[in-house]
Amino acid sequence: MSRGAKIVIGISITAVVAAFVFGLITRMGPGTIGGDTLGLLRVDGVIRDVDWYMEQVGLLRDNDRVRAVVLRINSPGGAIAPTQELYDEILKLRDAKPVVVSMGTVAASGGYYLSCASDWIISNPGTVTGSIGVIMEFTNLQDLFGKLGIDSRTIKSGKFKDTGHPFREMTEEEVELITVMIEDTYDQFVEAVIEGRPVEYDEILPYLDGRVFTGRQAHELGLVDELGNINLAMEKAAELAGLPEVPTDIVEPRKKERGLIPLLFGQATAKRIDGITRQFEESMSAERALQLWRAF
Repeated sequence: MSRGAKIVIGISITAVVAAFVFGLITRMGPGTIGGDTLGLLRVDGVIRDVDWYMEQVGLLRDNDRVRAVVLRINSPGGAIAPTQELYDEILKLRDAKPVVVSMGTVAASGGYYLSCASDWIISNPGTVTGSIGVIMEFTNLQDLFGKLGIDSRTIKSGKFKDTGHPFREMTEEEVELITVMIEDTYDQFVEAVIEGRPVEYDEILPYLDGRVFTGRQAHELGLVDELGNINLAMEKAAELAGLPEVPTDIVEPRKKERGLIPLLFGQATAKRIDGITRQFEESMSAERALQLWRAF
């Protein structure tokens, strides 16, 4: 091939690439590569291990391109400490840029707790939310094990060390101890609601008894700011960020699929198996998480 032909081919390739990039940027509109945009973080399932979520919140906070963040919450709640850890990180994010919550099918208990760290909450009318309360459950298998001839001996350093042991009844003193702890944790939950929502303590307190609400009921009580879907949440975030419209290149972190199943059977099969596994785990460890913010 002659030198002239090589030059012509090189120029042609460069022109094609330039045209492709220009067309891509033109189609993307505002918030294009290198421009201002929005972040979208989905919080799904029972709240237990929040390390990945906390890392992503920090990255979105430090990303100068991301002018506001939408949290898409679809969670029935979870463990107390992880919920509070993620709540604190969302507060730091809110200090840096607007945060809008979009509630999915359910955003109850710990899911609602996280919502209180945002600037604006948008819920579907039929979203299940609320469930502001705390619970600990203990199972007593003493009679059953006795019938099976199973015995247990416990050696402990203090009288409260085996509180909740399944082989015996709890004492009144233990019940009182746990109740005080539950009430203190509940007070922390209520404080988050009062600090994060435009509600009066005396007016809203009678409704903070663990009951669940539809999104429309929560809106009437002031626990939700607006009714609508995730598209409305994106529009609200763009408005709070001062963007003319919702960008097309939203920054959305996604968890990486790991292990042999994705490698051997593909991502679709891995997601189905992961969904079945998650449902089983949630049914075992958070059986009543829809109504309750559980203390594991």
